[in-house]
Amino acid sequence: MSDPCTETTAIHSRLLKCALEIEASRAYWSHTEPGTIASAHEAFERYWFGSKSLARVQVLLINLRARFDAYPQALAALHHWPDMNPDTRSVICHWHLQLTDPLYRAFTGDLLVERRGSLRPEVTRDVVVGWVSEQGPERWTLPTRIQCASKLLSSAYAAGLVGSNRDPRPIALPRVPDDALTYMLYLLREVDYEGELLDNPYLRSVGLDGRVLDDRLRGLSALRFQRQADLVDFGWQYPSFSAWAQASGRSSATGGAA
Repeated sequence: MSDPCTETTAIHSRLLKCALEIEASRAYWSHTEPGTIASAHEAFERYWFGSKSLARVQVLLINLRARFDAYPQALAALHHWPDMNPDTRSVICHWHLQLTDPLYRAFTGDLLVERRGSLRPEVTRDVVVGWVSEQGPERWTLPTRIQCASKLLSSAYAAGLVGSNRDPRPIALPRVPDDALTYMLYLLREVDYEGELLDNPYLRSVGLDGRVLDDRLRGLSALRFQRQADLVDFGWQYPSFSAWAQASGRSSATGGAA
């Protein structure tokens, strides 16, 4: 990306109308390339999202554009990645929601991580409602805070970060395939975000930090990583996200198709 993309920092309420939406995201990727904007009527008439109503299609497009169109190189790779396995798809949807929703990013990258390390690694809706009351805008009413907490929990459940949709909800960790981890590392390389490449809420939210992350990085062919005491040797196999995508067959330059 010639100009760095950024993570979203302003709190908003889009999550209230659109949770993680893994399958809808998959449909959006398959029909969309950077620079192309289909109308809601077109997406509705062509059944992009199955039998969803026109009103729901409009909501989905607004939210999915916010999550993926802001990162055009990533959207191009997703468009040319039809054989993505379910674990990779789930965690990529989780990361893009984190990138574009600061409340979800803090919830999954801080609160759930903290709870995961506690004596009782679980969370309840009441705990999340209280957390939203502290972190969200003061103008939000109690019903809005409750709805936001429910959407945060349902999204985390869909992403595999909590193990149940009923209280108390045990904290869990999703499976993160190598291709998903490589995707996110190369994407973060070209995004302005708070944190460091090896210490941030994106990787931390899925249990990738410390020695666990070190072990995973050593096994990635698209990177070079070695650590000895406090000395780290880290390097990139490809000069950019788009170069990695092209080498991986996830670029229009390779002739891939969705």
